[in-house]
Amino acid sequence: MLNKITTLKTLTYSISIMLGSITVSYAAVVPPGTQLAEKQEIVRNNGAEPASLDVDKVEGNIAINIINDFFDTLVSIDHKGNIIPRLAQSWETKDNKTWIFHLRKGIKWSDGTPITAHDVVFSWRRLTDPKTLSPYGSYFVNASVVNANEILAGKKKPEELGVKALDNETLEVTLEKPVGYFLQMLAFTITSPISEKVVEKYGDKWTQPEFFVSSGAFKLSEWRVNEKIVGVRNPYYWDNKNTVINKVTYLPLSSDTSDLNRYLAGEIDMTFTIPLESFASLKKQIGSQVHIAPILSTYYYAFNNKKPPFNDARVRQALALALNRDIIADKVVAQGQIPAYTALPPGIGGFTFKKPDYESWTQEQRNEKAKQLLNEAGFNKTHPLTFNLVYNSSDLHKKIAIAATSMWKKNLGVIAKTQTEEWKVMLSNEHQGKFDVVRFGWIGDYNNPMSFLVIFTTDQTNNTSFYSNKDFDSLVKKAGETNKQEDFQQAVDILTKDMPVIPVYYYVNAILVKPYIGGYFSDALGQTSTKDLYVIKH
Repeated sequence: MLNKITTLKTLTYSISIMLGSITVSYAAVVPPGTQLAEKQEIVRNNGAEPASLDVDKVEGNIAINIINDFFDTLVSIDHKGNIIPRLAQSWETKDNKTWIFHLRKGIKWSDGTPITAHDVVFSWRRLTDPKTLSPYGSYFVNASVVNANEILAGKKKPEELGVKALDNETLEVTLEKPVGYFLQMLAFTITSPISEKVVEKYGDKWTQPEFFVSSGAFKLSEWRVNEKIVGVRNPYYWDNKNTVINKVTYLPLSSDTSDLNRYLAGEIDMTFTIPLESFASLKKQIGSQVHIAPILSTYYYAFNNKKPPFNDARVRQALALALNRDIIADKVVAQGQIPAYTALPPGIGGFTFKKPDYESWTQEQRNEKAKQLLNEAGFNKTHPLTFNLVYNSSDLHKKIAIAATSMWKKNLGVIAKTQTEEWKVMLSNEHQGKFDVVRFGWIGDYNNPMSFLVIFTTDQTNNTSFYSNKDFDSLVKKAGETNKQEDFQQAVDILTKDMPVIPVYYYVNAILVKPYIGGYFSDALGQTSTKDLYVIKH
């Protein structure tokens, strides 16, 4: 877990942070005496084909897992949850509103050209520009960067964003107000700068292997759609001397069974998940290769809140109440997942929130209340509720969807038809509102309740459930300013009452890793950086 976020009250004092002299570990740490394999190559299954590798246009862990290997952020978070330098060697602020970042001297893109503060300015403007249509277009609005809100709304030009290159190595960022978790936000992959010259020269084609330029430990060498993506060592990476892996291959296998079979056959070194039906036996037979870690993430079903009848809170509440989360978490997935009754994962930001009343009810009590609510909304045995439940191609999501639809049928007489779509197709349909109810999940971008609550506010680009409640918006805005538990709790209470999504369970990261892969670590966001890994002689 990441460290508890420093409170805003603490951060209002004038401070100056200089980290240039701190010695930290950024990449692979090979224990003394370890014999390394001659071939330092690794194959990882990534679960699906990414919709894009354009930093400013991606969403979801499918793309971000890869981008995390190809690009560096200004700052990062180490295994203990501490903020550490990355592309920025040091930074300072005196009022927590104006931040100065000093880039490392001599850092280069994978084509050998300099990485400059101008690239950062270009990238952040492009992310916020409404013409980019980025799913994370509102990210710097959430960070309170000056003019970000007006730019996203089309009222000001991207050039007016509160970010400026003082020279090639110095970046100035101006906030409208102090944000206690600002540095944590900058550690998120989506803030990684991209090369201005390359993007301006090649446009949207810049992500093709022949044009692709990166700043991280690896660069793109091959991309065969629906087959594989290959990254090779970036010799210009500023910390290349501490990178061991020379080549990483990402596979887009959506079938858990195929993932496992190829792992057991020695064709994959790290799986994307573990098949539910094989989990118990694998833990017994090769337990040391089974890795489970909690992550700041919630699995849920999102309603299309603007589409009848899901614009009626009674319908949403009824479906939420009739879903037996204990069975799904303990019997269907059964890998240590925790039943979820709110969107916020346990302990996020170091807070402990009050649990909703319905969590303590028996399932029979929930079912009775659900029937009452659905009947009030006009649905009953003679007029049953019928809708489509969409999920992206995955054995896991299919099993959960079957269980959920069976529960709704048994407990409420609801007819929910399942429909599977490819990952990138599902994402596109979500943003266009082409769904009734859809399988979704959210991994926190940073360890603070705001990372989850803000995606349900009215003008958020990530708000694909199309939920809108002005009282909720106001409370989230206030909570972001105060970082106080009572303000967060009020926002959570509204979300629980309105139920724009059905929280199902809190994730764990459950995968298989070969015993000869050293340095494995899954962070609180479920990411494993290939640059931290190495292959042991075997």
